[in-house]
Amino acid sequence: MNKINKILIANRGEIAIRIMRTCREMGIHTVAVYSDADRMSLHVRYAQEAYYIGKAPASESYLDIEKMIQTAKQCKADAIHPGYGFLSENAAFSRRCQEEGIIFIGASPEAIETMGDKITARETMIKAGIPVVPGTQKYVVTEEEALEVIDRVGLPVMIKASAGGGGKGMRLVTARDKILQGLRAARSEAKEAFGDDSVYIEKYISSPHHIEIQILADSYGNTIQLFERECSIQRRHQKMVEETPSPFISDTLREKMGTCAVQAARAVNYEGAGTIEFLVDENHNFYFLEMNTRLQVEHPITERVTGIDLVKQQIRVARGNKLTLRQEDLTQNGSAIECRIYAEDSDNNFMPSPGKVSKITQPMGLGVRSDGYVYEGYEIPVHYDPLISKLIVWGETRAEAIARMQRALYEYKIIGVKTSIKFLEKIMRCKDFIRGTYDTHFIENNRSVLLADEKINRKVEDIVMMATYIDYLNKLHKIYNAKEFTPVQSRWKKANYLNHF
Repeated sequence: MNKINKILIANRGEIAIRIMRTCREMGIHTVAVYSDADRMSLHVRYAQEAYYIGKAPASESYLDIEKMIQTAKQCKADAIHPGYGFLSENAAFSRRCQEEGIIFIGASPEAIETMGDKITARETMIKAGIPVVPGTQKYVVTEEEALEVIDRVGLPVMIKASAGGGGKGMRLVTARDKILQGLRAARSEAKEAFGDDSVYIEKYISSPHHIEIQILADSYGNTIQLFERECSIQRRHQKMVEETPSPFISDTLREKMGTCAVQAARAVNYEGAGTIEFLVDENHNFYFLEMNTRLQVEHPITERVTGIDLVKQQIRVARGNKLTLRQEDLTQNGSAIECRIYAEDSDNNFMPSPGKVSKITQPMGLGVRSDGYVYEGYEIPVHYDPLISKLIVWGETRAEAIARMQRALYEYKIIGVKTSIKFLEKIMRCKDFIRGTYDTHFIENNRSVLLADEKINRKVEDIVMMATYIDYLNKLHKIYNAKEFTPVQSRWKKANYLNHF
């Protein structure tokens, strides 16, 4: 058994706090790290220790492997939890932890390397008997090769960065005269984002659903799956809303996909928490997309319907414990939805909206959970992902969960920065979402409902506010000129009324 009494969380913001909460429940000492931009972040205040690791750019702080290792040694941490993003799927970081005798609460370097390289992952899944999307079996090296592959697979296709993630380095190509343009753009973006311009090509699945299966595995060969999450509501390949169970998946398909997810994890001797992502077409054919060898942003909805703390399970597996959960005992209880609250302007092409939060009121009540990190007076930095919080609700039925999310979003007030809350409210009221008849084209297909009327509404609001203010001034003017005041009262009251101007 491995001793874990102190954990350094190699991350920031809401996910750092979320991990720390479980650590406190388990009696584990927590250590935060922070950059110049995060000196006042709530995760720094919440931890029992905090260490400065560098300047605001992530490359000089949260992505600096040696700084993380040295800080862990300095504070005598037994383990490091990477959260998601940053170094969470970095094989070199996982390996350095091993070399220094620090427990890495995540995947092994071998699993990260195998599943992090999309071509290697595809080859591994094919050998394991997992269905994959038709496409290349190796990297696309030349433009001539790309044309040859696409002629064989047929348009439309997706060109994807091999080392990619988060929607970067991806291009949809629907016409032959756009192939080279898409290939060059994908390579350029991949090089800038990941330092690697390797790409591969897959057949584009029309009307796809993005379905992922949560898995847990220990070092004794025990692997289980904790059902699916529907992640099809996306903007630029970035998820905005997730729910479980999926309204699209049947019980039969759920069982088949769960079995394949377990097989996929076993194919790479996986340990810990991970996610197998699939594309599912309109005819319920499913294909392996990728594996995330880390905790997912949307893991709380799985926790809510299963009652299982996934971070606690990660720590137990890292300690060397066997899984005590049995597949036959796991069930989905009710329905859960997560909305990602971003500091961004949905009326301005979803541009990030950093700045100071002057007022915040978070929703509360039965079945509501908010995983966030901002507070009144906090300055949201420009340097990192604009995620403010994750709003999670649960209901006995999907209809109840939707109604609860509508109520929770109505109660959620943030002043000082623009947020995605109003946009998410529209999604919750959209007929396609309420009916559960949506796929990854949801935002595009409902653009007129989600985006078009906002500017008109704002003009109406401005006119109403102006009319109200003019009426207010007229009333003050009448009171100011009223003759019933005594000279003393008149001077005092007139002075007070004038302060309104």
